[in-house]
Amino acid sequence: MEVRVDDKVLLVTGAAQGVGRAVVLEAARSGAAAIILTDRHTQRGEEVVSEVLKLGTKAAFVAAHLEERDAPARIISAAVDQFGRLDALVNAAGLSERGSVAEADIALFDHLFAVNTRAPMFLMQGLIRHLKERKAPGSIVNILSFQAHGAGVNLAIYGATKAALSLFTKNGAFAHRKDRIRICGINLGWADTPAEREMQAVKLGKGESWLAEAESRMPWGRLIQAEDVARLGLFLLSDASIPMTGALIDLEQYRVLGVS
Repeated sequence: MEVRVDDKVLLVTGAAQGVGRAVVLEAARSGAAAIILTDRHTQRGEEVVSEVLKLGTKAAFVAAHLEERDAPARIISAAVDQFGRLDALVNAAGLSERGSVAEADIALFDHLFAVNTRAPMFLMQGLIRHLKERKAPGSIVNILSFQAHGAGVNLAIYGATKAALSLFTKNGAFAHRKDRIRICGINLGWADTPAEREMQAVKLGKGESWLAEAESRMPWGRLIQAEDVARLGLFLLSDASIPMTGALIDLEQYRVLGVS
């Protein structure tokens, strides 16, 4: 089955690297009319824009820090001003800083919820309002986490941010199904991304050997790749997945019944 997003204008957060970048490139190869990329890393974001343009798809970059309260409204406004409309959104940006119930402080709690929950929720709101004004159908995909099922001890705050976004995903899908706005989520398991490499090798001090050790324990001999997420994300965005909405799909290979 060929999955296409022909003539759709997409907004992708966290687009400078990892899952966001993979979604952007997959969309460009799958017929997107235009893609708005947003990220806090301007240089990397502009480099991805160049990649998209070489694939023959229109693209623009909006620099933004999602913890800023006005970021979602500013991003939506810039995207619509650039291309006249928006049809789809992928909330791929996220932080996975560690924090347990016993040890997390208020600053970490507020920072993770601002980026992982508040910003994507208000980006959803912005697109929903835009689509309803146009009386147009649309689709949203939220990159969630398998940790939302319970979370490891030091991922309690991170898992809670994704669990909250899971609720917004389900609730939004129910509320706007008759508007033909479909909203789904991907509960992402352990993935090999630039951010995860930095987290494991540097921040957690495991060194460069962590990846080979982790992949040796995986059924398919590797961690999830950003391209795996992009393919599933494009299916959920595309008309090929109609009438699916409100689906939260576990993209995980190691723990399939919950988080231990």
